[in-house]
Amino acid sequence: MKNLFTNLTFWVLTAITLGILLGHFFPEVALYRIMEEPIKGHFMGQELSLGVTVSEFLSGIFISTVKLFINPIIFLTITLGIVSMGDLKKVGKVGAKALIYFEVVTTFALIIGVALAQLLRPGDGVVTNQVKGGDISKYTNSATEFSWWTFFGDNVTLQVLVIAIVLGSFLSRYSGREKIVTVLQKASKYIFWGLHKVMLMAPIGAFGGMAFTIGKYGIHTLLPLGKLMITVYMTMACFIFGVLGLILRSYKISIWRFLKFIKEELLIVLGTSSSEAALPSIMEKLERMGCSKPVVGLVVPAGYSFNLDGTTIYLSMATIFLAQVFQVHLTWEQILTIIGILMVTSKGAAGVTGSGFVVLASTLTAVKVIPVEGLALLLGVDRFMSEARAITNIIGNGVATIWIANNEKEFDREKMELAMQSSEK
Repeated sequence: MKNLFTNLTFWVLTAITLGILLGHFFPEVALYRIMEEPIKGHFMGQELSLGVTVSEFLSGIFISTVKLFINPIIFLTITLGIVSMGDLKKVGKVGAKALIYFEVVTTFALIIGVALAQLLRPGDGVVTNQVKGGDISKYTNSATEFSWWTFFGDNVTLQVLVIAIVLGSFLSRYSGREKIVTVLQKASKYIFWGLHKVMLMAPIGAFGGMAFTIGKYGIHTLLPLGKLMITVYMTMACFIFGVLGLILRSYKISIWRFLKFIKEELLIVLGTSSSEAALPSIMEKLERMGCSKPVVGLVVPAGYSFNLDGTTIYLSMATIFLAQVFQVHLTWEQILTIIGILMVTSKGAAGVTGSGFVVLASTLTAVKVIPVEGLALLLGVDRFMSEARAITNIIGNGVATIWIANNEKEFDREKMELAMQSSEK
């Protein structure tokens, strides 16, 4: 019993349950406004935001605090890994292999999303005037503003990644690099110590996130779009246990054991609807599991921008769903065009304000046969599907890191066994 009360997983699950109960039975408490305008700002390259309601505020404190650790951890991990490795050809090889892997797997995700949406047809029978919509102008206006240069300029994580690679490559040629490694290791140790202390706030963030979601939208709002939600969740489960499970099985690793190993991170993502909240923690766990520091440092940050499996599945299914709602018959040529457009635009989902909604708006604008106004149908239910997207994204990036580490012979199976056995006790 004592171990139960000191277990972070137990407290996060308890917080999620309490958040759902508060939001459902006392929405006026969950949505009580403590300020008129949200507090927004930037610090250390991260956008920080605290909402106006008490539940948003609690969730915002946790997510914003964790975000402060993302760039320092990415910078230290990559720089330290490259300086320690010293082989620049290997760094370039790992990066190229990661990008190829991302493109192949996300293309599979797109095809699976389109195929199951066509097979299960979640949009049939949805009466548009029964579903509460919302203001989509901010998404449709932003959809035309996307460019790769803007994407890179807005994505501080990618900028830090590039700077760390350049600096690490330069320092790896320095004759006294052992001293540099010692300094970086000490800095990394203190950063992760601070992160561990912040992660104790995870139940607060999970409680606030769930209370706000249920309090604002209510469980009853799911009914008109329930079929789409069920279809999306089923598809993502098939992708995780099918595609990602087979990828891990190629190196004799169980997807179930991996999910148990990262259960705390998955619960944090479930409660906060943000994969960013667990990004630094998942990087540390992948290293503990046996993946080398350079591989983790290169693959996870790049995957956060280019390997969004859950977002990719959602975008493809949402596009087909809206076509079915408005009874737009898509030819095979148009479906292939949608897949082609999403193969490019889905890579920018992490770096654009409004994330998946802006990318979805840009896709509908490019296809020109599905009404962009249909986005209003998805606004209410989108929050409930964001958990599935974020969880699938973080699992996908973990699997990518493990696969590439094994492929590059940069994986320690003994460390993996020890780490997994300790998490299963």
